[in-house]
Amino acid sequence: MAQEPLTIEDIILPADCLDGPIDWPRLFGNDNGVEVEIGTGKGTFLINAARANPRINYLGIEWANKYYKYAADRARRWDLANIRMIRCDAKDFIARHTPPQSVQTLHIYFPDPWPKKRHHKRRLFDSNFVAAAVKALVPDGQLHVVTDHKEYFDIIEPLLAGCVQLQLSDFKPCDTAGLGEWVGTNFERKYLAQGRTIYSCTARKITGP
Repeated sequence: MAQEPLTIEDIILPADCLDGPIDWPRLFGNDNGVEVEIGTGKGTFLINAARANPRINYLGIEWANKYYKYAADRARRWDLANIRMIRCDAKDFIARHTPPQSVQTLHIYFPDPWPKKRHHKRRLFDSNFVAAAVKALVPDGQLHVVTDHKEYFDIIEPLLAGCVQLQLSDFKPCDTAGLGEWVGTNFERKYLAQGRTIYSCTARKITGP
């Protein structure tokens, strides 16, 4: 019997259903590994990664409602049962709703730099977020960061380097990336076309829970 096509309700995870740590096997219906992308935009990386790796489960977190709905609908149209989308505060989700040692990879590509000083408190990266991310990662799990904003990267890299549970290394282009790209997102293609420099790193969890 042919499987019913996915509906948008199969893809989205309403934020108001969060009452504790996520049960990944229950959410996806299998025990496959989980990767999380914070800030999916229109979902280009998420869709291509899920298509290339059907035995990996992907959760996309996006705050912008327009992009959240668009990415979820793209996943539905591609019939990607290994994608879920949620619109919520990423810091809170990683700290309060992600089980310890349950995420293989955290993908954070072109996070909003909130360049005005009065908005810096809205940035994703701070010491509390890094601690929560480390707790969420499995041993040898990885956190990938790519940005076009040097000032923000000059804050992110020392935060990661200063965590004794993480080991920094060069970021290797994703298999979703095209020639000359690092990830293959819409933002990246826009910034590369504008001639901007791209900054990147990978942090691997090396010790403890």
